[in-house]
Amino acid sequence: MTSQALSVRRSPRRRRRVLIGLTVALVAALSPVGAVPPAQAAPTLLSQGRPATASSTENAATPAAAAVDGNTGTRWSSAFSDPQWLQVDLGARATLSQVTLVWEGAFARAFQLQTSDDGSTWTTIHSTTTGAGGTQNISVTGAGRYVRMYGTARGTGYGYSLWEFQVYGETGGGTPTCGSGNAAQGRPATASSTENATLSASAAVDGNTGTRWASAASDPQWLRVDLGSTQSICRVVLNWEAAYARSFQIQTSADGNAWTTIHSTTTGTGGVQTIDVTGSGRYLRVYGTARGTAYGYSLWEVQVNTTGGGTTDPVPPTDPRNPNFGPNTFVFDPSTPTSTIQSRLNTLFTQQETNQFGPQRYAVLFKPGTYTADVNLGFFTQVAGLGMSPDDVNLNGHVRVEAFWMGGNATQNFWRAAENLSVTLPAGVTVERWAVSQAAPYRRMHLRGAQNQIQLWNGGDGWSSGGLMADTRIDGLVVSGSQQQWYSRNSEFGNGWTGSVWNMVFQGVTGAPPPHFPNPSHTVIPQTPQVREKPFLYVDGTGEYRVFVPALRANSAGTSWYGKTPAGSSISLSQFFVVQPGTSAATINSALAQGRHLLFTPGVHRVTEPIQVNRPDTVILGLGLATIQADNGAVGMRVADVDGVKVAGIMFEAGTTNSPVLMEVGPAGSSASHAANPTSLHDVFFRIGGPHVGKATNTLTVNSDNVIGDHMWLWRADHAASGVPTGWTLNTADTGLTVNGDNVTMYGLFVEHYQKYQTVWNGNGGRTYFYQNEMPYDPPNQAAWMNGATRGYAAYKVGDGVTSHQAWGTGSYCYFNVNPAVVAERAYEVPTNPNVRFTNMVTVSLGGVGTINRVINNTGGTANAANQQVYLTTYP
Repeated sequence: MTSQALSVRRSPRRRRRVLIGLTVALVAALSPVGAVPPAQAAPTLLSQGRPATASSTENAATPAAAAVDGNTGTRWSSAFSDPQWLQVDLGARATLSQVTLVWEGAFARAFQLQTSDDGSTWTTIHSTTTGAGGTQNISVTGAGRYVRMYGTARGTGYGYSLWEFQVYGETGGGTPTCGSGNAAQGRPATASSTENATLSASAAVDGNTGTRWASAASDPQWLRVDLGSTQSICRVVLNWEAAYARSFQIQTSADGNAWTTIHSTTTGTGGVQTIDVTGSGRYLRVYGTARGTAYGYSLWEVQVNTTGGGTTDPVPPTDPRNPNFGPNTFVFDPSTPTSTIQSRLNTLFTQQETNQFGPQRYAVLFKPGTYTADVNLGFFTQVAGLGMSPDDVNLNGHVRVEAFWMGGNATQNFWRAAENLSVTLPAGVTVERWAVSQAAPYRRMHLRGAQNQIQLWNGGDGWSSGGLMADTRIDGLVVSGSQQQWYSRNSEFGNGWTGSVWNMVFQGVTGAPPPHFPNPSHTVIPQTPQVREKPFLYVDGTGEYRVFVPALRANSAGTSWYGKTPAGSSISLSQFFVVQPGTSAATINSALAQGRHLLFTPGVHRVTEPIQVNRPDTVILGLGLATIQADNGAVGMRVADVDGVKVAGIMFEAGTTNSPVLMEVGPAGSSASHAANPTSLHDVFFRIGGPHVGKATNTLTVNSDNVIGDHMWLWRADHAASGVPTGWTLNTADTGLTVNGDNVTMYGLFVEHYQKYQTVWNGNGGRTYFYQNEMPYDPPNQAAWMNGATRGYAAYKVGDGVTSHQAWGTGSYCYFNVNPAVVAERAYEVPTNPNVRFTNMVTVSLGGVGTINRVINNTGGTANAANQQVYLTTYP
């Protein structure tokens, strides 16, 4: 920056100070003689003249020291980038009451005020994303020797610039005390072994002294907890079960690999041991070397206390007016040239048309307004409007999916989405095509024009096989064409629906065809008993990004928005942590612990420990089919047994090391009722194998009661594209969905290709509306796929102890192409009970390759080469 530019920028500030001085003089002259302001205790200015450092300086004339010299004519200024910081050393610990920032023209729009006892680990005591510059007097509560301003978003194109940085308070803040809060509670825990699945490591940090971790009966054994960030540890409380440690160490580590012992004993007595320690680390480990009994080691609880409020990983604030959605999100407004928009769309489609196993993910977002665009969606691309209503964004053109890349076969058109838009077709065009199979929602859309039709594929071009239309208005006609199966929920078809192949289910749809099964195969349920629509991102009238969370609806039909005001709540994006690829699970968990919601940007987010969602009503929303990959055998996400968590638009992927489960909703044994505010999963997809070898014993386990699933596809890769590793012993996965909670409801459930039961349902009161399944293609022979003495595993298993369950519109298909002699004994296996009822079932031997011997239990015909489709209307 030139000296001339400096002069120009300083002059307004100088004029402002002159005016302030004149105003003060005028007020003094007009004040009554003898008037005295009210007495008040003034805080002490602690920072003036103290050593100051900064992340950068613009030049030698603007050093850090200039911001603490008491001279409002000198200033610190930084480089022109984010983040930047200015730090002052108070010389001793102090209790703080106020920080005053006197900004030059180059101010911070988003920044944090932080304290530290060592200048290394920091605690945030103030955070804002709406800084306006000028002079800010900020009341704070905190303590530390070091104080810094940590800027994350500049208010101008320049750097950060402070005339003065003033810290007020009282010296002698004292030695940090050992707190009583448990830094370990709810944190990710692992162990060297577990006695059995019910005695997991996490049970020792769940705050429940009725649950415990127990190890194998051998030495040594250990339990490790990840505190999420570096902590100053002052006390550890061990609550032993009868199987205690006689000899053990307490250890800390910064990285989970190199360990420092902070306590050691060979005379452990069990019971409750309160141990004062001095140490620091992110990880704490109880390392047992000699057991006190013949059993393993067993802990009811491990409590970790820390000093002085602890530290957290840096979780930057989110500017709700200018959020960073990452390089793979493209936001357009009506001023964007049409040619620019179309060029970007064409480039994305060319790249993604066949890219079903690549790591690229994209989101294309349109602010409210009218556009002309032809949106042809390829793999891992989401197009969405940013209005409160789909009609706030209108595209003159198309939002379509074709299948030219496969010669008209759309059975592999997966993983893409269109949401919250209205579409007006070009003049003279009356057909919109949406040729998709699984994991390709057409949600909260409006296809305008009663003369138009949306075609779910054309029988002359090829097949498509499975999809979802929800909360959508089609003014004209829906033509299913060669679509083999489809689920429509809470939508409106102005001119109805035509067509059927195997399994078409309509629920809460106005304009649905009459119920008829099996020919045409139309299952019609007039209402949806309880559902919450998917949360969505939008921009309000002031330009602020927000997330709308629709309310629960009971016994509903039709859309939530057409001709009505949607019910629900709105959350500013400032309350979200925007997760970029490469962000650690520890940082994500720190954000969650601070009460933040999560917005995942497009990309593959690799985690080596679970994302732990403990707070009720947390919203987790993904853009561009953001993918969480569980590496090193980790669980991708665990949701506590709490009310109202919403997870939407996320794909989970297995890593190359086997995970016990990719996502768990509620820990084992969950029993709380969430009937008034259930957790809900919307467009949540799972993939085991495909881009690489993937392994997971279970995929999704639901232990909580009252959970709602709103469109999910759980898939094991057994017949992927050329060059992608697949195989019976490579991509290994026992089960797709396991439901142990009561009163769980699934709308639009797709589960495919697992090696044992596809779905296991152990909870009572369960309901499934539309089920689509393909059995594994690749059993090498019958001996490799036996369930005891039974040939193969059912696609849908209702537990033997279940006394109430219902399912409508279910389809299961086989294609045993590795060995067509393989037989599945039955598609559905359920207890015989009048309250366990299945309505409208179909089994199919695809191309006659393989056999499904019975539909449900020992009832129903055989699907094979001679009789490829078998229907059954009711059971029992």
